Amino acid sequence: MTAPRPAAFVAVGSELLRTDRLDTNSLLVARLLGRCGYGLVEKRCVEDDAGAIAAAVSELLARAELVFVSGGLGPTADDVTREGVSRALGLPLVRRPGWEEELAARYRRLGRTVPPIASRMAEILEGAEVLRNPLGTAPGQLLQVGGSTLVLLPGVPSELEQILTSHLLPRWVRMGGVEARTLRLAGVYESQVEQRVSPLYTRFGRERATILAARGQVSLVLTASGPRAAEELAEMEAAFAAAAGLDLYGQDEDTLPGVVLKLLGQRGWRLATAESCTGGLVGFQLTSVPGASDQYVGGAIAYSNNLKEKLLDVARELLEAHGAVSREAAEAMARGACALGAECGLAVTGIAGPTGGSAEKPVGTVHIAVATPRGARHARHQFSGNRDMVREFSANFALDLLRRALVEDR
Repeated sequence: MTAPRPAAFVAVGSELLRTDRLDTNSLLVARLLGRCGYGLVEKRCVEDDAGAIAAAVSELLARAELVFVSGGLGPTADDVTREGVSRALGLPLVRRPGWEEELAARYRRLGRTVPPIASRMAEILEGAEVLRNPLGTAPGQLLQVGGSTLVLLPGVPSELEQILTSHLLPRWVRMGGVEARTLRLAGVYESQVEQRVSPLYTRFGRERATILAARGQVSLVLTASGPRAAEELAEMEAAFAAAAGLDLYGQDEDTLPGVVLKLLGQRGWRLATAESCTGGLVGFQLTSVPGASDQYVGGAIAYSNNLKEKLLDVARELLEAHGAVSREAAEAMARGACALGAECGLAVTGIAGPTGGSAEKPVGTVHIAVATPRGARHARHQFSGNRDMVREFSANFALDLLRRALVEDR
């Protein structure tokens, strides 16, 4: 058996050296690299210091064929990964006009101008390949250094995973004679996917399928190797897709908001959102997709009952009778969103915590409603985790409920 090629991982962030934040990115990378013939031989956490980053990169490149650096690519003063790597390699950071314009376009889609500090994210190591980040603003970078490969990725786990599975994993597994496909599921939990696809392990082998879970989304990474790799991967994809059923929304580079907007476009429908507990997170995800304005008209963040009444025409009597966190309120909010100038409305209302819950409506209670020309849909969820987790679960499950309505109500 051939020994894995050596790889190393550097997690950048002073918060990772304290007790309130754990590095989980290295665990994800370690799980995926095995499919490409690599194995982690070392991982480190370093503070937000250009000198510490430079030292770690220099030392690890000397003994690993592949080195990841995660984090420190944002716009703030403590995001110094670019500067640290520049120091380690003796390479300048250059502004690429094309990438500066792409960065500016992303901000425009969010209705913002590029703040001067954000322009740092357009600084690219001389000779590096830019790895686009469909879920965020800071791009990744890839550079060949002698006989080794250096990869810089954002520290946000969902962004790191998207870039890794979309841009890098397919490339590396093919280099090793391996074919890969990532199936993307939503509105489902990791344990449910495992139960559904586990009978296929006997047929294809457990080691050829990896399940990666996010909050409200699951990725199935399938690999095949050998002379029949492409044919076997097609067989695996068909079998696993059938097992996933309607939970499957796309593959490889597909994103949930991107798929939702595409389905709306196919119908010729527009969408407006009404958000309470998610505070605009659904709208943020939608506007992260280039061209979103063709289908997404905007939305209302109606956090208080007063704004639910004024902006979305939710009756005061309804709120008094059922409460703001209820099926009735969510459905009224979805209808109110349609009145903003769209055929479809998507509404989220809930209790993100850590306070505000009751015995009847504990923290994590979320109601989601969809209104389309074909009718209405509603779902009640009880999410676990902290405030950020509940909000992220809510946004992803909301987009998925709309996706299902667009797919099923044809």
